[in-house]
Amino acid sequence: MFPKRLCVILIMLLGLIGCGGPRAVLGLGATSTQGEPAAIVPIYVATTRARSDNLSLPYSAERSKTLNFAKFDIGIPQNHSLGNVEKTGRVPDASRHFTARTYQPIAQRQEFVRQLNVALAQRAPEDREIFIFVHGYNNNFADSIFRNAQIIHDYNIKAVALHYAWPSGGAVPLYVFDRDSALVGRRGLAETIEIAAQTNARKVVIVGHSMGAYVLTEALRDLAISGRRSTFDRLGGVVLAAPDIDVDVFQSQMDDIGDIPRPFTIVVSRRDRALGISRFIAGGHPRVGSGSDIAMLQAKDIAVVDVSDVDGGRHNVFASSKTLIEVVNNDALMRSVLRDDRPPAGQTMLADGASAIEGAASLIIFLPARILGGMAQAVAGQ
Repeated sequence: MFPKRLCVILIMLLGLIGCGGPRAVLGLGATSTQGEPAAIVPIYVATTRARSDNLSLPYSAERSKTLNFAKFDIGIPQNHSLGNVEKTGRVPDASRHFTARTYQPIAQRQEFVRQLNVALAQRAPEDREIFIFVHGYNNNFADSIFRNAQIIHDYNIKAVALHYAWPSGGAVPLYVFDRDSALVGRRGLAETIEIAAQTNARKVVIVGHSMGAYVLTEALRDLAISGRRSTFDRLGGVVLAAPDIDVDVFQSQMDDIGDIPRPFTIVVSRRDRALGISRFIAGGHPRVGSGSDIAMLQAKDIAVVDVSDVDGGRHNVFASSKTLIEVVNNDALMRSVLRDDRPPAGQTMLADGASAIEGAASLIIFLPARILGGMAQAVAGQ
């Protein structure tokens, strides 16, 4: 029975991910110099992937016991469409594909901090923030850093981009390997958060996607239980997008963390097929990103953004949805929930006591209990 079950799982995974396009390569050291990008996005990297001599993927799926640091300049192609990562598994054309234009390894932590401070100083005072992105399952290094660059570019993020790359195997059948690597990578992310907190940044915002959200919650737990939670004071927001985390595990993590960083936001979708497969692999245990217990999340002072009916509610909808990109770029309500933890006056709606705010079309935002209580008191006092 077990081999049959395993075959079913692999068929489901292949059916889900097989249409995702070619596995990305960076393009470093390519013999072709065809094309020019439309824009360049600088990305600083901290990774527990092992160094590789292969310039097409200078960081492998092997696990490193120490953090490696680098800076990349990622080219956004001229034909780029909002929400897409145009990539190829062959020699890329910079006018049509995401490419790495430069690669600078950074040897020491102190030098890494210094370079982050230089990048921060080059921004307007209000933009002197660090944005950390933690990728999900089945990503090679190029896949993950290109997605980071796409998010920075499409969401018009002015902060310094810091990419945390944990050692995903970058292959469909390696789900269990990735799950183990996520646990291996938590200490590296905790150290990366501490590094960002040591810079001159006004604040640090962290986004973890899918299994990367598991790495993130484990890193926050590691900081809390080891007596290093003062780092939380430097955090300006935590976002878990489609978190591939067992609901019971998540509640245990939150208990260990205690007073969570705020604002804390989770993006969920009931139509997320990838999380449905993850639930199947886990013996039917629900995942946080499926939105099965929104009330529990609100009670923990977590805002929930339900994207079930936004552009199909796919697993990558937080990054690939043109609707969501336009809302976040232009809607003050979304910015307040994801960044400032307080909706602007006159732009909230409590319908029949329900804890939902209609943001745009079919997008629903469930506010934390703490904010809802304050809003209810304000309404009652009017």
